[in-house]
Amino acid sequence: MRASLILSLCVFALPAVAQKNNLRAQVNTKADALQQQIVTWRRDFHEHPELGNHEVRTSAIIAKHLQSLGIEVTTGVATTGVVGVLKGGHPGPVVALRADMDGLPVIERTPVPFASKVKTTYNGQEVGVMHACGHDSHMAILMAVAQVLSSMKADLHGTVKFIFQPAEEGVEPGQKGGAEEMVKEGVLENPKVDVVFGLHINSQTEVGKITYRPGGTMAGVNDMQIIVKGRSAHGAYPWSSVDPIVTSAQIINNLQTIVSRNINVTENPAVVTIGAIKGGNRSNIIPESVEMLGTLRSFTPADEKMLITRVTEIATKTADAMGATATVKIPYSSHYPVTYNDPELTQKMLPSLQQTAGSANVLLRPPVTGAEDFSFYQEKVPGLFIFLGGMPKGGDPLKAPSHHTPDFYIDESGFGVGVKALCNLTIDYMNNKTK
Repeated sequence: MRASLILSLCVFALPAVAQKNNLRAQVNTKADALQQQIVTWRRDFHEHPELGNHEVRTSAIIAKHLQSLGIEVTTGVATTGVVGVLKGGHPGPVVALRADMDGLPVIERTPVPFASKVKTTYNGQEVGVMHACGHDSHMAILMAVAQVLSSMKADLHGTVKFIFQPAEEGVEPGQKGGAEEMVKEGVLENPKVDVVFGLHINSQTEVGKITYRPGGTMAGVNDMQIIVKGRSAHGAYPWSSVDPIVTSAQIINNLQTIVSRNINVTENPAVVTIGAIKGGNRSNIIPESVEMLGTLRSFTPADEKMLITRVTEIATKTADAMGATATVKIPYSSHYPVTYNDPELTQKMLPSLQQTAGSANVLLRPPVTGAEDFSFYQEKVPGLFIFLGGMPKGGDPLKAPSHHTPDFYIDESGFGVGVKALCNLTIDYMNNKTK
């Protein structure tokens, strides 16, 4: 009797395994067939980039594509966002997949024929516009995922919500946008999302590889403004002044002790950076005030709180010691939480990634001190954010142009791995939840 029970269980399990393998084979075939179309989409987006909250042309192309697949589409979410809902043939969980859409105010320098020549006005200045972070790749990949999954609609045990998000790179002062705004406008509701997956191309990871990290994977970020006020004087008579430039120099140097002396770097990294300093307009005039702008990066709420406290203490007390005053605003205009990969979810979905790219090509990565507003989705539902290789095979990560630079470059041959990864994460999560 026991043997017959075991045999019956094995017979019951075989169709499920066969179906899973069949769906994975379908994903592989369909994704491979779309490779050239993905490249075409990506190059079009790359040649016509748009800044955050201005992705009008971009979102129209995406919406038209989703509608052509029979996907229910909502436009104008958080200004220019596009959301598509695909209901599978069977009941099950709601899986959200996200791609960001905006470019950066960067003048492109790459020698590719589809390089951007777009110019616009940003923060009162004429700037170039470039997809210098890979969002063009993300959109093209998710458009292909939508095409693959919609063609397999009858076999899906659940619903897929495709989130094409504006303004991940932030917006001009005074505007709202990005993932935080999409969450406020209900993108994770109606239907209510159970889990969210996303990926980011990486120009310094070899093509064909996927990297991941459970827990804190990208830093939480606060921007900051420090205004130092002193007393103006002729540059020839500095003893008549309270010099805000010298005071600012002392503050900047003292801020560097926070990471070296207050952060336990054996547990988590942190960053304190001053990225801009503005004061004065002539060589022989000591100005009355100086403005500094900077960024704080951390991986835990406790470290974030400590960074804010120490920056405020050091800036105000250093200024006081110099006879000046300092006003500190943190955050000044933006704050992103830590991009936190739910450890249990990450562990459960790791086999899906390994079967997609091969175990040798799925690698644990160290924390990334860059930030991502994907974290706003992860604050509400469990999420997994992975990195997709975009560096040519055999390349040197130390020499590959980094993100947010004029020479940023992506090898397009690895896009299929990204499509397969998001499709398989979606299907495997659904099937695991409906067993």
